[in-house]
Amino acid sequence: MRKYAGFGLMILVSTLVMLGLMYLNVYRAADVHFSQTRLFMALIMGAAMAVVMLAFMRTMYDNRRANVGILVGSVAVFGLALWLVRSQDTVGDVAWMKAMIPHHSIAILTSERAEITDPRVRKLADEIIASQRREIAEMEALIRDIRRNGSQGTAVLAPHPAGDRPG
Repeated sequence: MRKYAGFGLMILVSTLVMLGLMYLNVYRAADVHFSQTRLFMALIMGAAMAVVMLAFMRTMYDNRRANVGILVGSVAVFGLALWLVRSQDTVGDVAWMKAMIPHHSIAILTSERAEITDPRVRKLADEIIASQRREIAEMEALIRDIRRNGSQGTAVLAPHPAGDRPG
């Protein structure tokens, strides 16, 4: 059973490493905030990795009962994390903004550093940089205000339809 403890530790450490790696492409370190969505995605990747690794190393891990337990547990973690990432049921105002800040920061990094040659695309990229910086500053201010003064709303507000594209 010791090798199974090692397997579990390897999956746990790898999942935490993947969570950290998801922040490497932010524009600046100050834009790194804990994100439930990124945690859910790391859990999805860790669960999938456990299944793949177990399948490739089945001769090394030969306890059928333990293997079935790992597979069932991995499928359960995968399913729960997928539901959480798709539903966003645990993500409230502050958690949403803390997830969006790194996302916006990535848009700044890619828009600023891409090798853009078309002036129309450069104009769009510059507009994205300006809007993302403005929105990051607004979200940081809102986070501070909500933490200090509380939320101004109590009911979940439905999103405005934004002309979503089909598919």
